[in-house]
Amino acid sequence: MHERLVDRNPVVPADQLVAQMVPPAMFDEVSFSSYIPDPNEPSQAAAVRTAEAFAGKVGKIRSGKKGFFGRRTQQQGAGLYLDGGFGVGKTHLLASIFHSAPAPKAFGTFVELTHVVGALGFNRAVEELSHHSVLCIDEFELDDPGDTMLVSRLLTELSARGVSIVATSNTLPGQLGEGRFAAQDFLREIKKLASIFETIRVDGPDYRHRDLPPAPDPVDSAELAERADAIPGATLDDFDELCAHLSTLHPSRYGKLVEGVSAVFIDGVHPAKDQSVALRLVVLADRLYDASIPVTVSGAKLDEIFTPEMLAGGYRKKYLRATSRLLALSRFEVAAN
Repeated sequence: MHERLVDRNPVVPADQLVAQMVPPAMFDEVSFSSYIPDPNEPSQAAAVRTAEAFAGKVGKIRSGKKGFFGRRTQQQGAGLYLDGGFGVGKTHLLASIFHSAPAPKAFGTFVELTHVVGALGFNRAVEELSHHSVLCIDEFELDDPGDTMLVSRLLTELSARGVSIVATSNTLPGQLGEGRFAAQDFLREIKKLASIFETIRVDGPDYRHRDLPPAPDPVDSAELAERADAIPGATLDDFDELCAHLSTLHPSRYGKLVEGVSAVFIDGVHPAKDQSVALRLVVLADRLYDASIPVTVSGAKLDEIFTPEMLAGGYRKKYLRATSRLLALSRFEVAAN
């Protein structure tokens, strides 16, 4: 009998939500020195220098500024915004800042942060994060006005308490100049904090697509089951059953859902039936990618999960990112066999 994700019902205690805000395992050992800038993209080397200088500020700000009578007054946190396309190393730099900062500190995607605030409540989230030296936010998103307003308010509160903030976002590949507009949108949405943010552009091609073959064709159901049987710790799920199960779990639990899984096999993949299903799959794709868990499917190709109508809508960036990550994981699985 195959192990299935749909049989898992993970629980994450509220007091662990902030404690688990750390970089994905694949970024455990990264540093500024291990980032190798593309010599054809001078903005990458400039971004490394800027990020490293920012990291040096974080601890000084957190310790406060000495005022009259030797008392230390809390300074406002600093801000850095790394703007660029998919796969240019922004998360590597973000994790490097995290590793260089004094504890306590927090790292999470924009979506994870909104889930934490939703689970804890706004006031408790502020209290839990207010003693941190830095909050690193990967994949800052502007496609949900409610979430953007919530996070902007959170960042305003934290910055006033001396928490420095670093954010990254994606711009669509192949659209020159769009990164500048993304930066302007970001600063507009956090207008109360815009003055503290330094914006740095990171250009370059998506490293996940360099010298990689096209996405592999899906396998048939029988072969899928055989391959799942051959890998200890693998799971095998029906696509529709998995989508239904995801709807019963808070997205903050998706990381726990795939914890300890060696490979994920999904039978009967087809285009997502609606936006709510698609957005849950985006979060699952992020958690699988964070854990470097290979993905193999039967049915439709992984780049067909999000329909053309979805890719033309407001969540386009999320779907493109999820597709890029799923394809990377599917290639990894093929290479491992």
